Amino acid sequence: MQGEGAGPPWPVVFFPASEGSASCKRLAAVTAFSDPPAWVADAVIYQIFPDRFRRSGRVEAQRHLALKPWGSDPREEGFQGGDLYGVIDALDHLQEMGFTCLYLTPIFSSAANHRYHAYDYFQVDPLLGGNAALDALIAAVHARGMRLILDGVFNHCGRGFWAFHHLVENGEASPYRDWFHVNRWPVRPYPIKGEDCGYDCWWAVPDLPKFNHANAAVREHLLGVGRYWMERGIDGWRLDVPAEVPADFWVEFRQVVRSVNSEAWIVGEIWGDARNWLRGEHFDGVMNYRMGWSSLCWVAGDQLRQGYRNPEYPLNPLTSEQLIEIWDTTTGWYRPEVNQSQMNLLDSHDVPRALHSLNGDLSALKLALLMLFVQPGAPCVYYGTETGLAGGPDGDESGGPEPACREAFPWDSVWPDDLGDTIRAAASLRRDHAALRTGELSWRAIGEDVIQGEGAGLCVWINRSRSESLPLPRSKPQRKILWLLGECSEDFLGPQSAVLVEEALDET
Repeated sequence: MQGEGAGPPWPVVFFPASEGSASCKRLAAVTAFSDPPAWVADAVIYQIFPDRFRRSGRVEAQRHLALKPWGSDPREEGFQGGDLYGVIDALDHLQEMGFTCLYLTPIFSSAANHRYHAYDYFQVDPLLGGNAALDALIAAVHARGMRLILDGVFNHCGRGFWAFHHLVENGEASPYRDWFHVNRWPVRPYPIKGEDCGYDCWWAVPDLPKFNHANAAVREHLLGVGRYWMERGIDGWRLDVPAEVPADFWVEFRQVVRSVNSEAWIVGEIWGDARNWLRGEHFDGVMNYRMGWSSLCWVAGDQLRQGYRNPEYPLNPLTSEQLIEIWDTTTGWYRPEVNQSQMNLLDSHDVPRALHSLNGDLSALKLALLMLFVQPGAPCVYYGTETGLAGGPDGDESGGPEPACREAFPWDSVWPDDLGDTIRAAASLRRDHAALRTGELSWRAIGEDVIQGEGAGLCVWINRSRSESLPLPRSKPQRKILWLLGECSEDFLGPQSAVLVEEALDET
């Protein structure tokens, strides 16, 4: 056994690799396979980057270590020491805001603060508290009626992964030589500039060797990881770069995961059109960035910061008509059950924070948050949004090797309380009104700066203009204001404001 937590030794086989095996066929027959779990439609998600969320001071493995000071520049490499006990300490804060599900970026043993460089998938990183800390977090989350989703990185591992290390040490004599795509011997895991490392890796980064999923032992190992943590009590997986893994692997992965928990949620990191992945064989939903970037591009208008360049997360101002077209196209791609199982998000650990893209405009961010919460699919809020964190991307704009959007949570600072209030109110509205969860609102553009959503007795107007008010239709006696962002009178909706009203349905 390795370390604390009594995980299985590395090469343990949990599941037959053959897709046509009798075990696979039995699983397909008994598992709820095609439909997403119903609970996701009601979920409100909080994404946590563990190293930067909260340091508990209770992790024995951190003692006497040279951790970076909390709140250090996120663009610098290194570990600031957030841990899973710190997540437990924050559950009161998160549940009070209305969150019902946590999504953690990778937590398995790794030599990188983001932990997408795993070297042991059966051990939670000791700096996070190890397997015991995850067990405690699972118990604490479930005791509150909440759920927990882990990040699965099954396309590649780190250079320290035990099988890759064996290959580096033994070369062609290693029995693990076919676990990876080796193109030349000897491999060079630390190549000098311009030198070929000799093996396939993610985006040609030598510290991320790519698994050979055609190898039966590799599939068995990774499927065993999926099964092991489901049996340990997690509620699902967010899957990293799944389009770079053979599709049939995910069919088998779904069978394994659903055999443990038929209500498990499987989310793929697909940024755009995911129709081929959401037909019931692979994933329940995807990270629905389209709903997020389009909302930011509309609420910001010509004030949008456009320095970040990513064709799958385009930051360009949108008209009201363009916004509605993107929303209608995206929801039109999928059946209603899938739309309700999407992970909708404004930002994440991989893109600039929303407030950065909005140039610090808190009023625009509140409108974007409202738009996130009135769409079908589970709204996902990136940690620290409630505190006004506004970090930017990686690359030239951030000025460092690490992304600037991974700041330490400012627990000891003064926060703009209205952002927490906005999230709390939006979560409450979503919980109380099913039409906001099921996609019953029909959206249309009203002029250049206003959109309206209407359906099931609800109506919402959102005015992005920074200077002009919106004349409202004459109020009906049965109209009841459910929520107001900004300024509103009986006849006008103020600049950068929104109102959600309930109207009695006409009786026929």
